Amino acid sequence: MSSTQSLVALIKAELKTRGLSYAELARELELSESSVKRMLAPGGEMPLSRVDEICRVLGLEFAELAARLVRETPTQRELSLEQEKAVVADPKLLLVAICCLSQWPLENMLTRYRMSEAEIVAALAQLDRLGVIELRPHNRYKLKVAKTLRWRPQGPVMQFFRERVMADFFAGGFDGDGELLTLVHGEFGAGHARELAERLQRAADDFARQHLLDQKLPASEKRPYSVVIGLRSWIFEAFRDLERPGLGQRKG
Repeated sequence: MSSTQSLVALIKAELKTRGLSYAELARELELSESSVKRMLAPGGEMPLSRVDEICRVLGLEFAELAARLVRETPTQRELSLEQEKAVVADPKLLLVAICCLSQWPLENMLTRYRMSEAEIVAALAQLDRLGVIELRPHNRYKLKVAKTLRWRPQGPVMQFFRERVMADFFAGGFDGDGELLTLVHGEFGAGHARELAERLQRAADDFARQHLLDQKLPASEKRPYSVVIGLRSWIFEAFRDLERPGLGQRKG
């Protein structure tokens, strides 16, 4: 869920707590009820000026609302080693965990994969026990980790990827619509490398946000994509063996 969507969800929860209907909010804002519904719907536009007006109706300061948003946004960006071991031990549990990180409702998992509702619910319950999600009534859930979760670089999930997934991923031609494979080599200072790594992380975060924004599209208009981003101080082994002695040979 993007920050805007989280803010809208927080506003809707506050309206419910105070017993304010969309119709009553619309009257206070001098808008039609349909306009308010569109504004608060998934993918709706919520200009800051409207947020200020809604805060006035709710008797809240915008700063208070923003602070609550920060408090309720999960910040854990990495699972513990024990959590990853448990998740990767069962392929079905790993699949459901990845679906949860993608914010899929149970209905989408049932439609896409050959798993029974009981199997998916059992996996959700296990992820709840592991602290990855908070399972809620009607098999809904809330992530207890950041949506931009990073798998541990040397952890069980990335090891699973290297052993079982990487060859299958790179076997593709990368020549389809919207696909890309590029390899660039260069040398620059460590400071620039850190800056580039931060920009690449932002690109990964943008990918995750776009996925959430496009969830409202019908299934017929969407295709599954995966992004693998890697930046490493490295020289291909066959080239490394050709380096002259003493000229900065390094480990791969």
